[in-house]
Amino acid sequence: MTTIIRPGTPDDTRAVFDVFTRSIGDLSTRLGMPAEDNVWTDPGFVAGMWERRAPLFDHLARTAWQFWVAESGGGVIGYARSTFHDGVLELTEFFVLPGSQSGGVGSDLFDHTFTAENPRRKLILATTDVRAQARYLKAGVYPRFSIQYFYRKPERVVVETDLAFERVMPTPEAIAAAGEIDQALFGFRRDADQRFLLADREGYLLRRGGQVVGYFYTGNGTGPIALLDAADFPAVLAHAENDAAAKGDDHFGLELPTLNREAVRWLLGRGFRIEEFVVLGMSDAPFGKFENYVCTSPPFFM
Repeated sequence: MTTIIRPGTPDDTRAVFDVFTRSIGDLSTRLGMPAEDNVWTDPGFVAGMWERRAPLFDHLARTAWQFWVAESGGGVIGYARSTFHDGVLELTEFFVLPGSQSGGVGSDLFDHTFTAENPRRKLILATTDVRAQARYLKAGVYPRFSIQYFYRKPERVVVETDLAFERVMPTPEAIAAAGEIDQALFGFRRDADQRFLLADREGYLLRRGGQVVGYFYTGNGTGPIALLDAADFPAVLAHAENDAAAKGDDHFGLELPTLNREAVRWLLGRGFRIEEFVVLGMSDAPFGKFENYVCTSPPFFM
């Protein structure tokens, strides 16, 4: 059966979401997850996830630098997307249906998607799938740190701080302020992502003495959180957990680069558990202060 590689469009959003969920379900099984715990194979869970994640997938489609799908037999069997923000090329997604893997489709999608002329940096937040890892390594992108999901039932906790928490809307001023923090910590801006996050969740700028010293997002997924001073993580994480507890949520969690020592110590001290699924932060060269960061959840992009 013939397979074609074509540019993706926003009309493909539901089809690529289905490829994503089926691929993650298969990967979870191959990594040893018991069938009864693999929520990605539960149609009810997937339907609920689609309701929550449709705006995210729409954002990924609208802001993609490259978006390619593989089609066979009238249906989408794989896709890949990347962004190119301020000279930084990031692979946001790369998934092929289980029955169509290892046949060259993935190589074609990757070669179409993870490309830009003279990028300042290449970045991937990747699963541990060894076949994909081999492709990333060949492309000169190497693991720098692990990202793991820390979670617990939220409870009220008090941390004294001199930080001022300013709730902000998706205004040009708020996007610019968040962009300055990104520039300070990572050397590049991603204003399109900040604009989406400010509309999708509850965004805060953090001030000390009137100066912006960080930002964080809560609601509809905790993160990203970026702080100029990592010592502020206990206060910010407490604020986020308190918000979840006040809403009556049964679950509070975040995607944490494990080299963030301040956050690791705080979360483990609070009794947070660690999910077994691991994501790897990969780049063509070391960069940025990820010890001052909590990733966007879910971690499709930094």
